[in-house]
Amino acid sequence: MTNNTILVVDDEIGIRELLSEILRDEGYRVALAENAGQARNWRNQTRPDLVLLDIWMPDTDGITLLKEWAGSGLLTMPVVMMSGHGTIDTAVEATRIGAFGYLEKPIPLQKLLSTVGRALRGGQVKPPSTLSLTGLGKGSMIANLKKRLEQVANLKTPLLLTGEPGTGMELCVRFLHRPNTPWVEPETLTSLADTPFALLEQARGGLLFLKEIGKLNRLEQKGLLLLLGKLEKYNVRLVCVTSTPLVDLTAQGAYDPRLYEILSSLCINIPALKAHREDIPELASQILSRSIESGEVSLRQFSTAALNALRNYDWPGNLAQLTGVVRSLALTCTSDEISIDDVLQALASPMSAQAVSSVPLNIPLREARDLFEKTYFDRLIEQENGNMTRVAERSGLERTHLYRKLKLLGIKLRNH
Repeated sequence: MTNNTILVVDDEIGIRELLSEILRDEGYRVALAENAGQARNWRNQTRPDLVLLDIWMPDTDGITLLKEWAGSGLLTMPVVMMSGHGTIDTAVEATRIGAFGYLEKPIPLQKLLSTVGRALRGGQVKPPSTLSLTGLGKGSMIANLKKRLEQVANLKTPLLLTGEPGTGMELCVRFLHRPNTPWVEPETLTSLADTPFALLEQARGGLLFLKEIGKLNRLEQKGLLLLLGKLEKYNVRLVCVTSTPLVDLTAQGAYDPRLYEILSSLCINIPALKAHREDIPELASQILSRSIESGEVSLRQFSTAALNALRNYDWPGNLAQLTGVVRSLALTCTSDEISIDDVLQALASPMSAQAVSSVPLNIPLREARDLFEKTYFDRLIEQENGNMTRVAERSGLERTHLYRKLKLLGIKLRNH
């Protein structure tokens, strides 16, 4: 077997030894941990192919450890929970967090082996992002954002999320998605003009996620208005996202006032990364851990000075840009430690190359283009000390067009 390393975590020595003996007889490699602390250390060093995790342990219970792994991006292997006095609620919670399955003690031999076999065949699992927003940070600002999202989680009212490109809005939308219900995220929004109710049919009983609704043309806006009137009938939760202020578009006559009024009635702003800098070091370390986990890079770590340099940067492309820069550093660093020089070099590299390398490849082209343009203009304005004549010349844009473009991208101008 290639994927055959099983970590058994249980505070009872008898159970650890029994499971170890059975699994080794079946040809598996077994590692043992008698508490969450040992399991945590083991997991930080390497990724087992499967974890059998006891729920009730003296130091940290299994559910808490499972949540911790899920929140820090380490739940990349199947985990089967074990308990001698479990309840159906605990089993449901464990599965919601991302556990593969649940075994009740005493565990029948056949059930153990069939569950282990199924879990290993399932292979690597993707951590569900529905359970926590730790991917955005853990500071007070994100804690407050989480509270606001929890308050609106059970409402049926359409929700509008606003913020700069790359702030991780999808994580917030995933947080609101109920497990085992449809998730519909159309690549383009042209169907709003032609067949808006087809989207509702697809999302019936679930969540419909519409991106960058500030860019809708008149027909698409009309389709969205029609769709809003039928949400209740299809039992669909609608979440829309925009990085362009709809109030400005409405004032300019480019956006339907009725549509703006409905959408803005429940609105949450996602903070830019530079507004919660205290989260940056831990986020960078998490992103690096995920790259190591996926086998993309070998073991690396940041120096304290490197993390400080990342913390002090403004991140015009937000979380998406931080992800791109950290992954690039992980791939190009020549030693085990990423130094402050490595970071400064990455952040000072030629503007357009840096902007391109910071754009993630797992987002739609339209979003990637916005992210690139925002990074490009932010850096250009910075280099020209806010001299818009020079910015217009260097970007090859006529002044009026330039101002319109900057407004659409949500870039605040210095006094000019």
